[in-house]
Parts: sequence; C-alpha cells; structure tokens
Amino acid sequence: MSLSGHVAFVTGASQGIGRACALRLAKEGAVVALAARNQEKLNEVVSQISAAGGQAAAFPLDVADEEQLKSNTKAAINQFGKVDILVNNAGITRDQLVMRMKRADWDAVLQTNLTSAYLSIQQVISAMLKQRWGRIINITSVFGQMGQAGQANYAASKAGLIGLTMAIAREVGSRNITCNAVAPGFIETAMTEALGDEFKQTAVQQIPLGRVGTTDDVAAAVAFLASDDASYITGHVLSVNGGMLMG
Repeated sequence: MSLSGHVAFVTGASQGIGRACALRLAKEGAVVALAARNQEKLNEVVSQISAAGGQAAAFPLDVADEEQLKSNTKAAINQFGKVDILVNNAGITRDQLVMRMKRADWDAVLQTNLTSAYLSIQQVISAMLKQRWGRIINITSVFGQMGQAGQANYAASKAGLIGLTMAIAREVGSRNITCNAVAPGFIETAMTEALGDEFKQTAVQQIPLGRVGTTDDVAAAVAFLASDDASYITGHVLSVNGGMLMG
C-alpha cells in the first residue's frame, strides 16, 4: 500500500484524527503538508515525521479563512510540486439545541466543516485532472448519517460532506480521481475527552465491538482509500464506528 511519490495535504493535522492521518500517510511513503491553526503542534508532528525518515512541512492556517486556505494550499503545491491526496479533516463543534442556536454558531460550523472542504478541493483539482490521478478523502461523522440532538449545525455539515463527496466523485471519476468519505463513530480524541464518563459508558453500550475507536483506526481507513488498493472505490462512505451504525 505504498504512497511513495505522492503528496498529501491534511487539514486539522495538528491533533486527533488529522494528526494520526498525517503520521500514517507519511509512514506509507507520502510527503505530507500539514495544515491547522496551531503552529507549535504542527511543528511537533513535522518533527515526528522527520525523525521517522519521512518528509513533511507545516502550513499554519484557519480553514475558515478563504484567503489563508488558498494561499497556503498554493504554497504547499509550490514547495512539493503537487498535491494529489487531499484529506479534508478540519472540524469544530458549537453544540446547542436548535431553538437556542445562534446564527453565528451555525455559520462557523458550516464554514469550517463543509465550505472549507469545497474550497480545498477547488485548489487542488486542476492539478489532479492534469495528471489524471488523485485521491480526495472527506472526514465526515456517524452523526452526519444518523443525526444527533444538540448538533444540528455539526450533523448538517457532516451530512453535507457526504453529498459533496458523491457529487465530486461523479464529476472527476473519468480522470482517475476518486472521492470518498470516512465516517468515524465514537473516537477517543480531545473533542470527546471533554465528555463525561457516564456519557462514554452509554456510548460504548451502543457499539457492538464494545470499545471506543482510536484515531489510528480512522487513519488506517484513510491510508487505504488513498492507495491504489482502493482504485475502484469512489463516492463511498466508509464507516469506522465499531458497528454503532450499520446499513
């Protein structure tokens, strides 16, 4: 499943799922451009990849800022010559019941989780089309498939990513570019750490495999979809949820 010769651009790469994806892609041989807001954390991931013999560079940006996203994607392409694997992972939550949800919190989540993915795809798609090879992987969520009370904005953004995935897959499939989504379930990250033990125990009871997932579980799925082993898979949502949602 070698990714040698490929360049990956991973958003939200400073921690959690994005960090695990960056590390796994680098392990498989890809050069990795790491994008996130926290420069210090990005530098730590770059150092870890470099220490393992890989190649990576940090591109500090806020994906909600269109100009930052465009300029840094361009900078990554200029530095590495191309971007042919795109992992749209950056995401935030602003949880609230819909009757109390502020418009600003709706807009922030949609901008970061969904609009940034569309903008990132626009920045890399031309080069992928010219070389007739590309992998676009959007990190959605089980809650984009089944909904979640108090997360109307988050669920809508993640469901939107699924629709975006399928539309892009149809647009660019003839040029040997695949576009897929990975839908994690309950994964142990900084975002889920804040949840109480009682909530976690209840969640685990709903998971047939009987455990919370790890970021490495998600990263393995991303690495597979980025590889030639997945060359005949596109427009697909790969669930990594321990059986929490089936069908």
